[in-house]
Amino acid sequence: MKSLLVALVTFVAISAAAILAQQPPSSSTARAEQAIASWKAKPAEVARTMIKKYGQPQEVTSNRLVWHNNGPWKFSELVNEEIPHSFPMPHADMLYQSIAYRIEPDKADELIQYDGSVILERTKGEIAARCDKEEANFLAINLAHDIATGKRSVDDARRFYAESIQAMMKTGKPNEYLQGFNFTPPSGDQGDRDKPFGPIGTPGKD
Repeated sequence: MKSLLVALVTFVAISAAAILAQQPPSSSTARAEQAIASWKAKPAEVARTMIKKYGQPQEVTSNRLVWHNNGPWKFSELVNEEIPHSFPMPHADMLYQSIAYRIEPDKADELIQYDGSVILERTKGEIAARCDKEEANFLAINLAHDIATGKRSVDDARRFYAESIQAMMKTGKPNEYLQGFNFTPPSGDQGDRDKPFGPIGTPGKD
């Protein structure tokens, strides 16, 4: 009787394992893989790199994958789009990654001059970079922080950016600016709500 019970338990366990093995992957996995199957080559390559590092995205559409709170990022958004960008050399942007950061208005011009793929969200309190590599986004925001804190000029930041990318391409070894943040990204709400404008924003004024 005991041997029969053991055999029955073993059979049930093997059957359950076989059924699980035949089941399709999770809906998130299936949806992400299905979406990128028809994507352009480069965005699809970046998608697989991101999935390998951060796991499945929380949001999946036919043209967009989004990871929330992945690693040091507030969110990462990858689109099936190749946005032409010539700095520091011709390439395409597609991976948008954001952190909380308070934008001082008097630094906005310098940051825009430094890199058009650094995106400022003053009201929301975010700064983001968009490129084809996460390493380049780390580099872009690290240098933006250097400019915002007065450590570097625009020209110095652009030069360092170009030299860093060139060195990584030649040696395969990214410097510290490409490996993560050289500062601690602020937490909490960093938004600048501005202020009401004259009588338009003052209740009871005509």
